[in-house]
Amino acid sequence: MKKYLTMFACLLTGVITFSSCSDDDDEKEKKDSAQVTAIANLSKQYVENVVYPTYTNLANATGELYDKLEAAKAAYRQGTLKQEDIDNICNVFLKAREYWEKSEAFLYGPATTFGIDPHIDTWPLDLDALAVALSNANQVAMLDNGDDGIAYAGAKLGQELLGFHGIEFIIFRDGQNRSLSTLKTEESDNAFTAINAHVTGEQELIYAAAVAGDLRDKCYQLEVAWRGESASRDHFDRVEECEYETQIGSMFYGDNILNATKAGSTFKTWQEVLITIFDSGCSNIANEVANTKMGNAYTGEDPNYIESPYSKKSFNDFYDNIISIKNSLYGGVNLSSPANASVMSFLNAENVTLARDLSSKLEAALSALNNCKRGAAFVDNPTSSNVKAAMDAINDLNDQLAAGATWAATVK
Repeated sequence: MKKYLTMFACLLTGVITFSSCSDDDDEKEKKDSAQVTAIANLSKQYVENVVYPTYTNLANATGELYDKLEAAKAAYRQGTLKQEDIDNICNVFLKAREYWEKSEAFLYGPATTFGIDPHIDTWPLDLDALAVALSNANQVAMLDNGDDGIAYAGAKLGQELLGFHGIEFIIFRDGQNRSLSTLKTEESDNAFTAINAHVTGEQELIYAAAVAGDLRDKCYQLEVAWRGESASRDHFDRVEECEYETQIGSMFYGDNILNATKAGSTFKTWQEVLITIFDSGCSNIANEVANTKMGNAYTGEDPNYIESPYSKKSFNDFYDNIISIKNSLYGGVNLSSPANASVMSFLNAENVTLARDLSSKLEAALSALNNCKRGAAFVDNPTSSNVKAAMDAINDLNDQLAAGATWAATVK
């Protein structure tokens, strides 16, 4: 009898052990499923409430910038251009510039795939080449030709003369809005006087308007490449007219993320999406700001590598780049606290220590850049102690973003 009781006890123990293992497996499956659902939800929040509105705002602002420069060109010819018109152009430019800089935490998409980033945001501006281009009456005439002039600019000028910084040179000088009086005289920059170039304000506005049209069209391409059919119909039609690429494989890029794990998407798991947000998105721009945008001039590796030198808004650019990281992590534009379905909220639920450290380093980086904005412009003092402090703070932030990517790789 004792023998049978012992055998029964062993069998019972095996059943209990098996049952316990089965329960553990069930709990793990439930947790993994919950994490996958959470990442899918935060990805949707990120795409629809960060990426989409940022690129739509950018497209609208660059469209407005082109319209105002076209109007300024006509007013200049009529003798009715006012300082107020120039000031309004500068305000719209800075608004568009802000939206662009706040998009740089997701450059890994169409901005890179279709070469839009270098096309619209290469610096330093090649002033010597610009002086030669604007001295060429035939080339200026080609630029002054509506949509054909825009196409000519995009195809022929080269990225060192295109995008934001070419326009910036025309409408800003020494950190101030360009004065109407200087626009009414011949261009006096050394690059122009050195070759005895007699370039008028009208020629400068012809160039700026054509480049703004190209900038607008490339920003329309960004919007459409992410949003697809949900983009503005006018923007969509213009992109089709320009015959720009907008799809990765068979999908627009927003759909590529939103359909992760499905046929046609380049993302085979939701985990890959989360890693991309951390690494290819946020970490990539943090590293660029600290070690290239600021670092090249600070270290003397390239003293002329100064972003936005004519408006003297470099620190604003850098600050907005870090805001693009914050928006990506918070799941919305300019939120004071993370959205419920966001990277940061997911971190708070799954890895509170990393969430705390990441939040702390993020705010420290923004604070350090605010200190920079209160001092001399970057172009005037790129080796200041404030610059070094900001570089260090942004690199600390980048360390936490890298830790986030590493942690994301462990999430099932």
